[in-house]
Amino acid sequence: MVNAYTQVCVRIDLTTGTIKKEVLKEEFCKKYIGGYGFITKILWDECPVGIDPFDPQNPFIVAIGPFPGTIVPTSSKYAVGAKSPLSGRIGFGISSGSVGAQMRRAGYDLIIFTGKSPEPVFLFFDDDSIQLIPCKDTVWGKDTWVTEEEIRNMFGDQRIAVMACGQAGEKLSKQACITNDRARQVGRTGLGAVMGSKNLKALAFRGTKSIQIAKPKEFMIKAKELIQLANGKDTIKYRDIGTPINMMVFNEIGVLPTKNFQTGYWDKADDISGETMREKWVVKKTGCSQCPIACDHLCGTAPDDPDWPNVVSSVDFESIYALGSVCLVNHFPALIKAIELCDRYGIDTMTGGVTIGWAMEAYEKGLITKKMLGDNPVYKKGLNWGDYHAMVQFVEDMCLRQTEAGDLCSDGSRAAARKIGHNSERFSMEIKGMGIPGYELKGLSTASVGFAVSVRGACHLRSGSYGFDIKKKFDRSKYDQFDKRGKALMGMENYLAVIDSLVVCKFTRGIYHRGIPEVAEVYEMVTGIPMSGEELEMAGTRIHDLAKCFNIRECNHEGIAAESEDTLPWRNFNEPNTDGPTKGWYNDEKAFREAVKLYYLAHDWDEHGIPTEKALKERGLEFVIGKI
Repeated sequence: MVNAYTQVCVRIDLTTGTIKKEVLKEEFCKKYIGGYGFITKILWDECPVGIDPFDPQNPFIVAIGPFPGTIVPTSSKYAVGAKSPLSGRIGFGISSGSVGAQMRRAGYDLIIFTGKSPEPVFLFFDDDSIQLIPCKDTVWGKDTWVTEEEIRNMFGDQRIAVMACGQAGEKLSKQACITNDRARQVGRTGLGAVMGSKNLKALAFRGTKSIQIAKPKEFMIKAKELIQLANGKDTIKYRDIGTPINMMVFNEIGVLPTKNFQTGYWDKADDISGETMREKWVVKKTGCSQCPIACDHLCGTAPDDPDWPNVVSSVDFESIYALGSVCLVNHFPALIKAIELCDRYGIDTMTGGVTIGWAMEAYEKGLITKKMLGDNPVYKKGLNWGDYHAMVQFVEDMCLRQTEAGDLCSDGSRAAARKIGHNSERFSMEIKGMGIPGYELKGLSTASVGFAVSVRGACHLRSGSYGFDIKKKFDRSKYDQFDKRGKALMGMENYLAVIDSLVVCKFTRGIYHRGIPEVAEVYEMVTGIPMSGEELEMAGTRIHDLAKCFNIRECNHEGIAAESEDTLPWRNFNEPNTDGPTKGWYNDEKAFREAVKLYYLAHDWDEHGIPTEKALKERGLEFVIGKI
C-alpha cells in the first residue's frame, strides 16, 4: 500500500457503459509521478498511431498527482490529456480549483475514457460509486456555469466538484476548453472538444475518504514552512495585482503582442494594465483549494454599464493580451464580457483571442467579408481593429459556429488560414496550431526557441523560457551562447515536467529553494516511496522525452519531419516589429535554426531532435526504441 496515492485507475468504455477498476503499481507511480506523466505514458501505450483526435479510440485521460487533499500549497490541481484536435500531437492541460482534491478524496488517481456514448452523459464519482447519467434533457447544450450548478443541485450538495465542456466543446471547436469552479480552466490543446466528441458533458466528484501521509510529523513541519514561503516574497506579485502586472512590464521592453503580433508595443496598454484593473475593476480576490496565494482576480462591470451590466469574470494577463492588445481593444468591460463568454461557452482565451486577431487582419485584407460575418447589426462597420463590440460578438460566433466567419475560425487560426488560403497562414500566429501566449517572440530570443520546441504547441509553461530573456540571463536580442541556453531550457523543461506531474502550481515552484532535491523530500514524506533528487529529475526527463517521442511517432506516420514543426510563424522571420523598444527586431531564421539544433543536443537528442538510443536506455524508455 502506497500512501497518498489511491493506486486506483478507472477505465470507462463510453460505447458500452462498462466501468472497470485497476490497481496502479508502485513502480508506475514512481516512474511517472502523476498528472502529465501518467497521461504521457497512457497515450504512448494506448493511443493508436495516426488516429483522428475525434475517433472514439482516442483516450481521454484525467489524472492527479500524489498531493491533492494534503496541505502542500497549491496542490489541488488536476491534469487532462488526449491526442490534441488542435495540433494532432500530444494534448494536455492543467486546472486548479476543487476537482483535484475531490477526486483524491473519492479515491481515484487516474480515469481513462474510450469510446463514444450513444447519447450525452456525465459521470458522477461518489466515493466508490460511479454513476453514468444521461443528460440530453438536462445539462447538454448548456454552458459550463449552468452545468456546474445544475449537477450540484441534482444531488443537493454544493461541495461537488464539476469539470465540464461548454457548447463549444459539444460543437467540436478545436480550441474548446474545460471549465471547473467557474473561473478555472483546462485551457489549452482543445480537450473540451474531445469530451464533446465522446458525448461526455462533465465529470463530477464528491469524496469523503481520508488521505494517508507516510511521515505525518515531518510532513507537517515541512508543509507549514512551504505555506509560509507561499505567503512571502516569492509570490507577492500574484497576490497583489496578479499576472496582469505583466502588461506594462512587457510593453515597456517591447514584447507585448500587439495588432496580431505585428509589433511589441502599444501606446494604449495602460488602459487595460494590471494597475488600472486593480484600481477600477477588481471586485474580489479568490484562491483555489489548498492555495494560500489567492491570485485569482475577479473583475466586474458596473450596474449601469451601457453594454454589459453586472458581468463578473476572472481576468488574467493571458486573457487580456489575447482579447485586448492583439485585437487593439482597450475597453475593459468588453474584456470582462469576452472572458465570461469564453469561460461559459468553453474556449481557450489565448487561442481564441489570437484567432480573432487573425480574423481582424483577414478582414482588413478582404479575406473575410461582411457577408461572412452575417446580418448582426453589431458588424455594421465590419470586424475592425479595436471594435470591442465586434470582438465580443465574434467570441460568441466562434463558440457557437453561428456565422460563416465564426464557423471558419472555430477551429483556430491555422485551420482557418488553410481553408481560406491567399497566404493567410503568414499571419496565423500559432505554433503546432496553438495560439502564441502573451510574449512577442521577436524580442525574446531564448523564448522564441522555447516556444517553438514545446511539445504541445506554442507554450510559455513548458520551460518558462521567457524568464531567461526578461531577467537578462541571456541577451534577448541575439542567438549567442546557445549551448548554455539549450542546457538551461532543457533543465527547466524537465523540472516543469515534474511540477506538472505532481501536479502543483507553477506560481509556487520558487518556494522550493533547493530545487528538485527538496521536492523529492516532500514527495517521499507524503508517499513513503524512496525518491532522491536524481531519481525525480530523471522522472521529469523521462516524461518529457516520452512526450517528444509521441509527437515524433505521429509525424512519422504523416510523413512529416518532426523538426519542421519546431518553428515560428512566417511573420517572425520576415516582418520586423513596427514600433516601440523592439522596432526593427525580427527572428534571424538561420541563427534560430542553429539554436534549435543546439537545444536538441543539450537533451542528448540528435541534431534533428530524435532521442538517441543511448538516451532512451538511460531514461528507462527502451520500449520506444525502434518505434520512432
